[in-house]
Amino acid sequence: MLNLPNNGYKVYHVQLYNAEVRASAESRRQHDFFGRHWARPQVRDVVARDENEACSLIAERFPPEDGFVVERIIPSTF
Repeated sequence: MLNLPNNGYKVYHVQLYNAEVRASAESRRQHDFFGRHWARPQVRDVVARDENEACSLIAERFPPEDGFVVERIIPSTF
């Protein structure tokens, strides 16, 4: 998780992949930096006040300019 839960915060499941790795994998090439597993969606848990904050936090850790794409953000039910 990218933060510890506190009052007023929720856990969000963020599903993301790396578009550059996906394109490399489709061309049967290795990405220069990121592992091949990033071609498939990965799930990371983020603790945030709302969905917008969760999106901001995940973008700090997995920047869009590095090819990361958020497919969806789902509030956790636990």
